[in-house]
Amino acid sequence: MRMLQRRMTAVQADKLHYYLQAQSGIRKVTVSERTMDVTILYNEKEETRGAVIQALSDFGYERTEVEVPAHTGRELSRTYEDKLFFLVVSRALRRILLPVPFRRLYCLGKAARYICEGLNCLRRGRMEVPVLDATTIAVSILRRDYSTAGSVMFLLDMGSLLEEWTHKKSVDDLARRMYLNVDRAWVKTAENDEVLMAVDQIRPGDCIVVRTGNIIPLDGHVQAGEGAVNQASMTGESLPVAKSEGAYVYAGTVLEEGELEIRVEKALGSGRYDKIVNMIEESEKLKSSTESRAAHLADSLVPWSLGGTALAWLLTRNATRALSFLMVDFSCALKLAMPISVLSAMRECSDHHINVKGGKFLEAVAQADTIVFDKTGTLTNATPSVRRVITFGGGEEKEMLRLAACLEEHFPHSIANAVVREAQERQIIHEERHAKVEYVVAHGIASSIDGVRALIGSYHFIFEDEKCRLPEGEDEREKFDNLPDDCSLLYLALGGELAAVICIEDPIREEALRVVDMLHGEGFTRVVMMTGDSHRTAASVAARLGMDEFYSEVLPEDKATFIRREHEAGRKVVMIGDGINDSPALSEADAGIAIAAGAAIAREIADITISADDLRELLVLRRLSTALMARIDGNYRRIMTFNGGLIGLGLLGMMPPARAALLHNISTIYFSIDSMKNLL
Repeated sequence: MRMLQRRMTAVQADKLHYYLQAQSGIRKVTVSERTMDVTILYNEKEETRGAVIQALSDFGYERTEVEVPAHTGRELSRTYEDKLFFLVVSRALRRILLPVPFRRLYCLGKAARYICEGLNCLRRGRMEVPVLDATTIAVSILRRDYSTAGSVMFLLDMGSLLEEWTHKKSVDDLARRMYLNVDRAWVKTAENDEVLMAVDQIRPGDCIVVRTGNIIPLDGHVQAGEGAVNQASMTGESLPVAKSEGAYVYAGTVLEEGELEIRVEKALGSGRYDKIVNMIEESEKLKSSTESRAAHLADSLVPWSLGGTALAWLLTRNATRALSFLMVDFSCALKLAMPISVLSAMRECSDHHINVKGGKFLEAVAQADTIVFDKTGTLTNATPSVRRVITFGGGEEKEMLRLAACLEEHFPHSIANAVVREAQERQIIHEERHAKVEYVVAHGIASSIDGVRALIGSYHFIFEDEKCRLPEGEDEREKFDNLPDDCSLLYLALGGELAAVICIEDPIREEALRVVDMLHGEGFTRVVMMTGDSHRTAASVAARLGMDEFYSEVLPEDKATFIRREHEAGRKVVMIGDGINDSPALSEADAGIAIAAGAAIAREIADITISADDLRELLVLRRLSTALMARIDGNYRRIMTFNGGLIGLGLLGMMPPARAALLHNISTIYFSIDSMKNLL
């Protein structure tokens, strides 16, 4: 279908595309702003066809409201299409319109840039690809072969443009997918209530509340509170920085301790997109060892190429054969195809709801032989539920659940979410009655409600750390001794006495048993579970899932210590978890994997984040990682073989220099585009 208009802008094309894409029954839409053509793929139903036609008749660029992402990639593609078009056309016009003497002068002027780049490279003591390019062009000009010199420079320009386009498109595709993952934040209202809002709905001047373990979502000034902020993602500082009233905080940094009220300075916008792009660019520095080895080899082959050229001339006294050697290098293809492979794999991971921070971690997943699971919220459902609330000391069940929800709602974890959800389902309104909340990692939460010290957390936290006691009476002791063994237990204490025990049903994920079995089939020799739960609960879950080992009643430092022991034994370890208490282990592992629905600090520290919906994404991640390493190794072999063949044909006099350069550049682009294909 063609739109009846004289000209279509990129903005109009995007608006039409996203309008049609949102219509029911439409599976795929392609809009070309250059030809004004629209291709619509829809379900084979007569009513769908009628609905599509009606939607088109209702559409208007001015009157139709459409939500279009800030970055769609269309402008980027259009920019590079124009650059490529003008590069080809300008060369053709020069050959047609300019006399030979002027073409030679243009060739000399353009060659000066390449020769200067080669000399600068030598001056820095580096024997790299610019030296080869400069030598090739200089030798061609000295032989008065201006046609070959011009062709080489044209191919280098085209290759450079296509390489830049391919690279930027890969980064842009990945950044756009990550940009759409909008977080939520607590916003303080004029009535001092806290409302959970999507970050993209928060405006400058709003006041947001950030607590221990959460990412600061937007830039702003601290209005109240004190905290220690990890700014490593912004400034590279390894130690947390103290922040208090008046201090400036940056989006993307993590509040490791404390609570801050922040007056927002900048709304979510292009700045966040730019930060994501920068993160991806930085992640390319986290190259896999295979990737780095190939790039290093590419540079180390440059002196051999120059030496081979000299040797070819000495043996054959044929400048054309020697020049054919110069026309081909391994660096371009190796240095482009390898990063493109990684970026493409990261993009494909994001298609499967997996975010990866660099090729180094994909290689770690591919090579790992041990995988360690946290239990709660990872092997068990991300949405556990409250089975029962057992009260002590004459407390009312409804009131105990209200107080528990009031404390738990500020700290995202699967068990905390279960308590809050149960209160909502029972239509229990839990107003903010407590004082400042203190989160004790891996133990619980402490606060004060109406002047009474309130605690909620594990048995260890309530009875051993805080020295709370049972209310007096035989009935209370009997209730306590008969608590269910098949539940996770959350203890609530008020004023030093146990007030309630909340029994959390934590059913094992449906897919967990099959995933553990298939992980063994994917090459993991040890699948380990670590949990803070009791030995009886842990043993039951481990037996049902077929775990190789399990560890119960562990603290965060115990998980990290186990991973260090595995490293000392020469094993590669992957850790997967979802809570603040998993952070030390996620950081210690070769590849730390966080569940997307878990704590923000776990997602920030982790190298990889997967969706909370399905553990089978771990299998996808392993297969993608293995396929990426196979692609990198395969690219390495193909590039070396093909370019080696071109050099051989040039030495035998079977291929002229210009053709060798053409095939070399075509192969570089081919290997790069081939590296963009999906791995699975």
